[in-house]
Parts: sequence; structure tokens; C-alpha cells
Amino acid sequence: MKTLIKLIIFFVVGYCLFGQNIYATEKIKIGLIVPLSGENSLIGEKIIKSTRMAINKINDDRIEIIPKDTKSNPIDALKVSKELYKEGVKIIIGPVFNESTKYLDDLKEITFLSFTNKLIDNPKNVISAGVNAISQLKTIKKFNDKNNLSNSIFLIPRSQFKKEIEEAINKTKINYKEVFYYDRDPTKLTKQIEDLTKYQIRKNNLKNEIKRLENLSFKDKEKKIQNLKKKDTLGNIGFDSVVIADFDENLKSVATSLLYTDVSSKRVFYITLNQWFDESLLQENSLHPIYFPSINKSNYELFMNDFKNTYGLDGDQLSFLSYDLLGLVYFLIYENDFQISKKIFYKKNKFKGKIGIFEISKNTITHQLNFYSIEDNKFKNIF
Repeated sequence: MKTLIKLIIFFVVGYCLFGQNIYATEKIKIGLIVPLSGENSLIGEKIIKSTRMAINKINDDRIEIIPKDTKSNPIDALKVSKELYKEGVKIIIGPVFNESTKYLDDLKEITFLSFTNKLIDNPKNVISAGVNAISQLKTIKKFNDKNNLSNSIFLIPRSQFKKEIEEAINKTKINYKEVFYYDRDPTKLTKQIEDLTKYQIRKNNLKNEIKRLENLSFKDKEKKIQNLKKKDTLGNIGFDSVVIADFDENLKSVATSLLYTDVSSKRVFYITLNQWFDESLLQENSLHPIYFPSINKSNYELFMNDFKNTYGLDGDQLSFLSYDLLGLVYFLIYENDFQISKKIFYKKNKFKGKIGIFEISKNTITHQLNFYSIEDNKFKNIF
């Protein structure tokens, strides 16, 4: 009887040790679908290199990344995702471009962490991981509240991004006075900004006031008239800030049109979206200060230096994001005892990455961002 008990104990302990060994060596497979051929191949190459940096940082042999080439099109994105599913993959980082998510709802058992920042009309199994409009407007709202700004004008281009901004305005409940849509065509833009700011009315106000004073007789008349002649317009503009939902040269065109209509950044706050520290804006002194939400600048610069030193290549925004996405996936799997399921992206959670804090809830990711100004030829951290 004692011998039988010893044998049972031996087999039970042996089974447990064997099971632990399987658990220790079992791989957690994560797919990575990016363009590895064609004109966008360098984007994919940098993402893979960044992911490799993240793997080295995590230092857990159980994590296995399986990259596949989307060729920057939705058909190949679906094809390679099916291949990954057959290999047992349930979480895929990618694709890069929003267009490539088109057919991914065919694989309902897979959760995709797309690099896009677009939230509208995505398949239900695609989570946008980019710095979306809601995250940015939440940060702008925080800045506005701190500065008692409640009469903002939203300047939104007539573009595909328009719906994203409208949705973010509704979701964040940010205070604003008016939403104004403009054409990016320079031949139309200036006239539209003139109408918005009542430029001609204010210009006529100035002319009429000078003429009125010229017909009067009072002390310091000439001095007051000369002071008025130094102005471009006269009259209130009716808003305390503008949120320009644009980028690059389009942003500069809108801000320059505002300046032309005598609505400078000294009179109202110029606020815009995440500019990823576009250094060309440092040269636009006449437009300063400009305010914008963005990721953590110090971490961004450290990452870029590490990437350059490691690979001899300049990193970019997508490689920076991909570094964090692998860390995010690992963190959520770890929190779930290394069991992969859809619920890890559904329940509320937070992850502190290089970009900032990721907030996860109901298959949606938003970011807690920093806020910066551009003035005195530098980027200044506001909060």
C-alpha cells in the first residue's frame, strides 16, 4: 500500500513539474503585419526594428513576434492575417494604414492593434492605437479649462478627417462657440477667414472712427488719430481662441490668414492638433505662440537617439508607437496570467508607455497627452 502511495505521489509531482516546464517554454505568439515590400517597405522595416528593441527590453523568451508583409493593401493584410491565425495567433499588431483594415472583420477571433488614429468605421475587432482626435481634444479641453477659454472657434478643413474631429468634439464635450469649415485651396481660404473674423467690417469700423474723430475738436485729437492709424482694424472679434485642426503647410496657411485679418496669436490663443514637434514651426515667429497636445517629448527624443545609435537609421512616429504597442500587449497578457483573450482589451486598464499613458476600455485606446507651446524658437512643456 505504501509503495502504491509513493508511486501516485511520484506521478502527480512529475506531472506538475512537466506541466510547469511546458508553461515555461510555451510561446506567446503575436502577429505583426506591416509593409515589407513596395514603396512603404522602409516603414515596415523600422517598425520591425523598433519591435526588436522592445523585445530586448521585455526580455521574456515566451514572447514570439511573427512578422508578415501586407504589401500596403487590404487583400494581402487579410491573407497574411489568416496565415497567422492558422499558426495560433490571436493578437496582431498592425496594419499600418487604415485602408488595410477593410476586410479584417472576417477574422473575428483575432484582435488587431492598428497604427491608425482613426476611430470611425473600423471593423469591430480593430482597435486604433494611434494618437486619436479624442485624446487630443481631451488635452485641449484641459488647457482651455485652466485658462478659462470658453469661446473657441474650431477651424476644420473639408477633408476625410472632418468626421473624426466632429466625433471628438461631441465625445469630449469641449466648450466652443462655433465650428467653421474651410477649403484648403489658398484662393478660397483667405476670403473665408475674412468672413469668419468680420475683417472688412472691422476695417471699415476703423476708417469710420478716424473720419468721425477728424470732424471733432478735443484735446490730444491728433495723437489719438495717429494711434488709430497704426491699427489695421477696430472692433471685437468675439472669440478667445481658435483650434486649427490641420497640419504642415495647411496649418501655416490658416494661421497666416488669421494674422492677415488682424487676429494674431497675441489677441487669441492659436491651438492646433498634435504636430509631432515639427521643427519648421519654430521658424514661424510671427505666428507664435502656438499651442498643441502631443506625446512625451523627452521620451520621444530618447527613443530616437537609441534607435539611431542601434540601427544607424532615423526613427519615426510609427516606430515609436510600435515600441509601446508591444509593451502594451505584453503588459495586458501578463495582467491576465498569460492567457490571451478578448477581454484584456475590454476591461478598464492603464499602461504607462514612452508616448504617455494608454487608457484601455471597451476595446478603445486613448492617450493621456502632454501639452506644449511653440515660442521663443523652442517647444515649451505646459503640462
